[in-house]
Amino acid sequence: MDRFWEVDAARGVAILMMVLYHLTYDLDTFGGYAIESTSGLWALFADATATLFLFLVGVSLIVSFAKSGGRGTFGKFLTRGLRVFGYGLIVTVVTWFLGMGLIVFGILHLIGACVILAYPFLGHRNLSLVVGLAVIALGAWLMSQNIVTQSPWLLPFGVVPEGLFMPDYRPLLPWFGVVLLGVFVGSLIYGGVRRPGGRTPLWARPVGFLGRWSLGIYLVHQPVLVAVLGALGVIELNF
Repeated sequence: MDRFWEVDAARGVAILMMVLYHLTYDLDTFGGYAIESTSGLWALFADATATLFLFLVGVSLIVSFAKSGGRGTFGKFLTRGLRVFGYGLIVTVVTWFLGMGLIVFGILHLIGACVILAYPFLGHRNLSLVVGLAVIALGAWLMSQNIVTQSPWLLPFGVVPEGLFMPDYRPLLPWFGVVLLGVFVGSLIYGGVRRPGGRTPLWARPVGFLGRWSLGIYLVHQPVLVAVLGALGVIELNF
């Protein structure tokens, strides 16, 4: 299937940002370095990385939808979404088993859910914009309320049980809204019948390669980082 090199390249940039952030997180969490990776500028950097990833999820959904002509695609998106959500569950089990924190609704869980939930918006550009902005606004309002609960059932919507810390948490509110904004912009740029034009520029090929294999890199990069840092003696592994 023909690909849009600029989408792959942007996703590759997001991958590099993610690896850099997780490197700082590992040095902070496992190495004891005074980086404060979960607050301040590094927290903003993590949010910017997630925003780019999720925006590109929406763009990619439109590309796939447009190339298929909008016919018979729900089953494909349902399967894709469940597969990504399943990878998220594997991350949940592995990180809990290794004592690296509890990831109940991280970015893979979110992407899996969004791939399915975004389907009704793929043929409705303006609706995706309006609902996307509303979801972001609602999520921002929820975060400002500091709601206290003991129930875990509201986790996907941005309400966290008191005292629960998760190293990776991206709820539907507000992050599904970012995906819908990607759907809107993707509809403007790629919604028509248009094929990728020209060859991938030389400068974009390395990051484009990373972008094409983003899911696989996401799944393996953190264990590789931790193993390498541990082998070099930069961090101490106690699990």
